[in-house]
Amino acid sequence: MRLDKYLKISRVIKRRTVANEACDAGRVIVNGKPQRASYDVKIGDEIELTLGSKPLKIRVTAINEYAKKEDAAAMYEQI
Repeated sequence: MRLDKYLKISRVIKRRTVANEACDAGRVIVNGKPQRASYDVKIGDEIELTLGSKPLKIRVTAINEYAKKEDAAAMYEQI
């Protein structure tokens, strides 16, 4: 699954266009490297977001094409 789509489906970022712009600006780092929106997310990847004043670091635990609001939080764990 694409990085921007994963961030939207897991509800880390509210809109896919915002996730895409964050990736293009270099504010999304996966496993220590800035990645583009087309990066293929894998289970175990560590994603670091710097949106606003507080950085967020998460680890991918599941990849689902669709997720309900209750299931979205189970797609990642906060580090």
